[in-house]
Formats: sequence, C-alpha cells, structure tokens
Amino acid sequence: MTMETEPTSTGSTSASSRRVSYFYDAEVGNYHYGQGHPMKPHRVRMTHNLVVNYGLYKKMDVFRPRLLSPTAMTRFHSDDYINFLKVITPDNMTDYTRQLQRFNVGEDCPVFDGLFEFCQLYTSGSIGGAARLNEDSADIVINWSGGLHHAKKAEASGFCYINDCVLAILELLKKHERVLYIDIDIHHGDGVEEAFYSTNRVMTVSFHKFGEYFPGTGDVLDIGYADGKNYAINFPLNDGMDDEAYESVFKPVLSKVMEHFAPGAIVLQCGADSLSGDRLGCFNLSVKGHADCVAFMRSYNIPMLVLGGGGYTLRNVPRCWTYETAVVVGEGVKDDLPFNDYYDYFGPDYSLHLPVSNMENLNSKEYLNRTKTQLIEILREVEPVPGTQIQTGQVESQLNPRGFGMEVDEPSKDEGGNAKSDNPDERSDDRMDGRKEHSAELLS
Repeated sequence: MTMETEPTSTGSTSASSRRVSYFYDAEVGNYHYGQGHPMKPHRVRMTHNLVVNYGLYKKMDVFRPRLLSPTAMTRFHSDDYINFLKVITPDNMTDYTRQLQRFNVGEDCPVFDGLFEFCQLYTSGSIGGAARLNEDSADIVINWSGGLHHAKKAEASGFCYINDCVLAILELLKKHERVLYIDIDIHHGDGVEEAFYSTNRVMTVSFHKFGEYFPGTGDVLDIGYADGKNYAINFPLNDGMDDEAYESVFKPVLSKVMEHFAPGAIVLQCGADSLSGDRLGCFNLSVKGHADCVAFMRSYNIPMLVLGGGGYTLRNVPRCWTYETAVVVGEGVKDDLPFNDYYDYFGPDYSLHLPVSNMENLNSKEYLNRTKTQLIEILREVEPVPGTQIQTGQVESQLNPRGFGMEVDEPSKDEGGNAKSDNPDERSDDRMDGRKEHSAELLS
C-alpha cells in the first residue's frame, strides 16, 4: 500500500514561497574514516540519491560548494591546528606523534586519506549556505554533510575536525545581530556552545542525552558566562525519549527562545543519532518526530541553515534527512521508497518511515516539566536589546564580524569555476558561495 506523507507545517506562508538552496558534492561519499568506524560519510551520498529519486531536487537550487581557503577556517580555528590538518596523512603520521596527541587526532578522529579535503567540503557547504542567506538569495539552505558540532578551536573531537556550525554562525553574524543555534543531535553541541559561551549575540539550545555519555557536558545549570549568561540553554535527557515527550519540551522551550531572543537567523543541527535504533544512540524518536522539530522552526519564516550531524545506522539516516528535505520544501512524499542506487539497504520494508522500538522512556513527565520550567525562567532573563561584541572562545583575540566577502580557492574553468558559458551542463554560476548544478547532472 502506498501512503502519501505530508510534511508538517504550522506557518502561514505558503510552501511554494520558500526559496530553498541545497549544497552537495558527490565527492563527499568517497571519504572513509576507517574499517569499523561508525562515522560514514557515505550516508550523505545515500541521502542525496533518495532526494534525487523522490524528485525533491527540482524544488531547490542545487549547489556544489566552492572550496574555502584554509585561511577562512582560521576565523575560529587556530593557525597551527589548520596547518596540521593540511599536512597530516596516513603515510606521515609517525612524524607527528606529538601533534597528534596535542590536537586529539588518532582514535575517535582518525587520520585518513583526503582528511583536509573532506573538512573543506563539508565546511564550505555550511559557510556558502550562510552566505546565501546573508545575501537574501534563499530562505532556507540545506547542507547534510555539515553539522560537525564537537570540534574545538585547536582540537578534534567526536568524529569532528572543523566546526562548520561555528564558522557558519560567524558568517551569519556579519549581517544578523543575533543568531540562534539549535541542536537535536543526541550528543551535546559542546563545541558550538563553548565557542559562543560569553556572548549575547548567539544563543545555543541543545537537547541531548546526559550522564555517562559523550561528551559529558550540557548540564541544565550551564547557562553561559559574562555577557553570555542565560544565552546557553541545555535540556539534559535520559534514555528512551519518544516523539510525544520530545515535542512536549521542544516546542515550549523554542517558543520562549523565539519570543525572548528574537534571532535574525537560525542554524538547526539535525543529528540523526537521536532516532530510534541508532547504533550509538539511546533515544526512541521516529523520523516524523525528528522532522517535526524542523517543521516547527520552519514555521517562523526566519532565514535558516539546516545541517546534518550524527547518525550511525546507515539505513536510517538517509530516510530521516530525505524526509526533512521534503519538510523544508513543503512537499508530500510517498512512504514507499522510489527505486534508487542503494535500494537494498532499505529492506525488508523499503519504506521511508520506520517503526520505533518498545524501549522504556526514562524521562518522567515530572522531570521534563520541572526542567522545562527551569529553562523558561532562565529565558526570562534574556535581554531584549543586543549589545556586546562577539567572542568565539579564542584566548588571544576577540573576533568581530568582518566584511561580507569570503576567502575561497577559485577553481579553474575545467574544475567548474566561474566560467562564462551558455552551456547549461557547465557549472558557470558567478556566485562566490557555490557552483550551480544543472539538473541533468543530478541523474546518472
């Protein structure tokens, strides 16, 4: 039986009025963290293949990100850390043992072939997407390869090397007085929170598993510091969070955030490891329950950058992010999956939506209500008028948002750069934030 799944929408603006841009590079699926490692960039390629076969790409402007220069990454990350990532390879690792330890590279964050190029790809999509929002060229931008929220200024962490979330927020701050970061990954968004812990221009909101769980941060009492006090919002959760319980806390808290903080732009990290059955997760959300968070934030009609993140059960992540793509563009999609290059991964049911498990929800209504009330009280202290300069957790500098230009490595005409051409199959967009894809290139 074929079921039509309607994306949830509570906004007054019609779906067709949303201008959606989508960043993807086919190379992203070629990178491999190593045998047995749970992080698989291949999931982004699988997601894209579903997006194409559902026809959702027709509703979006599709871009291949233009690679940013290493210098652009030092807006947040330290020079020596970026230089290290540029030179380290599996072949020369033995020459850099001290730096490997210093920068926390080697185990959870392994060295693999093309490591820095992989970082450039996913980061360029996020910063390029933020630039499109700044220029009012799109209302919503999607980059499923981004959302690597654990990376610190000079340290890899939790499978993340470059924190594209922080860099995208810095790009948005060039235009917007206030930016809201929301994290629905099962892991606390510690790298982003730390970067903006002492500023009132960025509010970070994270819903995450807490207690004996990586990264171990994100207590409800961690609310920010100095000018950033009350601008870090953390909702620590226990195993078994289901759709009903998640909705009961997400919507009221974010409603108050929007009321008191009033951001000019939103960055939404959609880590899919909070889904039921994730290899590293312990929540019990359905694909629709996860996507309802996207739909709710979409309803505010505020410029929004939608990113990926965690997600370690290979057959489930593409289902989630494809459905959320449909939600963003306002399209209903059938539950029966269209035939695609990875069809066998999705057996035996071959459907977009999955049943959740019967695991117990260890979050009592009393606990959720008490924590929700506690956070709403914190939000009442948020100042309605923004003021202080942006600090990004860097010890030696205060980073003020700069001009609107981006530093990019300009590709040649052969690589699909800014070549003037009337041929629609050549990437010939003049944009600095990405190379426009012709629709014929999306289908093999």
